[in-house]
Amino acid sequence: MKQHILLIEDEPGLALTLSDRLEAEGYQVTHLADGVRGEAAARDAGPFDLILLDLMLPGKSGFEVCRDLRAAGTDTPILMLTARDQLTDKVVGLKLGADDYLTKPFETAELLARMEALTRRHQRGAPGTAAVPKRDRFGDVEVDRREVVIRKAGEVVLLSARLYQLLLYFIDHPKELLTREHLLDAVWGFDAEVATRTVDVHLSWLRQKLETDPRRPRHFITVYGIGYKFIP
Repeated sequence: MKQHILLIEDEPGLALTLSDRLEAEGYQVTHLADGVRGEAAARDAGPFDLILLDLMLPGKSGFEVCRDLRAAGTDTPILMLTARDQLTDKVVGLKLGADDYLTKPFETAELLARMEALTRRHQRGAPGTAAVPKRDRFGDVEVDRREVVIRKAGEVVLLSARLYQLLLYFIDHPKELLTREHLLDAVWGFDAEVATRTVDVHLSWLRQKLETDPRRPRHFITVYGIGYKFIP
C-alpha cells in the first residue's frame, strides 16, 4: 500500500517537482498551497503517513499549522521545509512539535532518506498507544517534554535542536548499545559514512551540558569501538 504524503507548499515550481519525484518513488501525494487548507486536510482528510510542511505559507504559517495540529492531537510525523536556516527557527519548529527540519535548497535524496527515517520511527512507535511522559529524570537532570525545558540541579540548560533530539533518543533507549551509524539514522535521519564523527562531537556537548564531571561520565557512556550507551 502506498504511503500517503501531505505536501503543504506554496511555491508552484517546487511543489510540482516534489510531487512528481515522490510519486515516481511510489508515494501518493496530496498537495495544498496554503496553511489553512493544509491544516484542515491534515485533521480531516487523513490518515497521512507524513506531512511535508513549508514554513512561510499564505493564510497560516507553518509554525502555526504545526502548533495547532499537535494541540489537536494529530501525531502524524511533520518534516518542515523552509528557506530559513537560523537555529532559533529550527528550535521553535521542534518545540512546536515538528519531527525534523530541512533547509532549502536541499537534495532530493536527503529528503527521501529523512522521510523514510521519520515514517519508520513512527511505525515502530505504535502511535496513539501511549501518552508522552511529562518529565524524565536522571541524576540531577530533569527533562520536561511538554514544556521543552531541561534543568540540571534546578538551573535551566539550553540545548540546540539536534542535541535535544539526541538526548530524547538516549532517554527512550536506556541501557541499549547504540552504534554511531544507528544514531545518525535515528536522530539525523540519513546515513553519512563520513559524518560518524558528528555523533562523537554532539555526545561530547551533551556531557559538557549535563554530566557533573564530563571527564568521568555517569550517564552517557562510551563503548569503545562500537558506540554509546545511556545509563539513567
